[in-house]
Amino acid sequence: MKKHIAPSELARDDRFQRQTTEQRFQDPRDVMEVGAVDPKAEDVADRARRRMHGIFVGEIQALEGAGRTAFDFGTDEVPFELKLDMARQCWDEARHCEISIKLAEHMGGELGEYVESTTLFEAACHNDPVYRLAGVNRALEGLAIDVFTQMRDFGRTMNDPILEYCEDYMLADEVTHVKMGSKWLRAVTENDPERRKGALEFQRVVDGLFNFRGQRGEEEDSPIRLARKFRTMAGFTDGEVDEIAEQSAKDRAERDAEMMAQEILAAS
Repeated sequence: MKKHIAPSELARDDRFQRQTTEQRFQDPRDVMEVGAVDPKAEDVADRARRRMHGIFVGEIQALEGAGRTAFDFGTDEVPFELKLDMARQCWDEARHCEISIKLAEHMGGELGEYVESTTLFEAACHNDPVYRLAGVNRALEGLAIDVFTQMRDFGRTMNDPILEYCEDYMLADEVTHVKMGSKWLRAVTENDPERRKGALEFQRVVDGLFNFRGQRGEEEDSPIRLARKFRTMAGFTDGEVDEIAEQSAKDRAERDAEMMAQEILAAS
């Protein structure tokens, strides 16, 4: 079996249309489309289905990424207990895939309805397993904590107990996955501060991409709210959450300034 496979080698049937991170972020409008799942929006059903399809994509790639990390590295490269945690995560992600498929059907959606971005698996392709933990388990699974919290609350608002309880169930697992990433990143780099510094910088890059130009934050009108309580439970320090929020606020200010400049030019 081949080690360190590329995102293009992921097994998919003809229902799926694949999109790389580079392709996804070529057009700034694509970044803006994340949007809030606003219960009052006219297109709320489509937004919710789009978000659920994105969650399924994240789950299947998290399953594949954790499996690759367990397989790609020997016990001379990572502790055996880390490989066991990745195997346990695979089991969780497989359940999440099944739940997400059923939820998509429950919401009137279907697999392949929207584009599949390969970003999560791309973060899981790094040659250093510590960078994978930083990019996947801490950055992208951290994003999953925020998104699942939002979707759980959306289900509650929409009086949909199936969506609410399924998202709450998966949220609990995501906290565990992030906590495992936090634990092993610190343990493996305990005597290698430069390696830890590099891994955390990689995490910041991934987090920066998924601030969606300032749409993730702690403000009331943030389309994706930072779930500080659950992130703290998962091993994030207050300083780390503050850093994500501050970067998002900076991105948001830059985005707003660009939009204002475009409006001024259009009116002149």
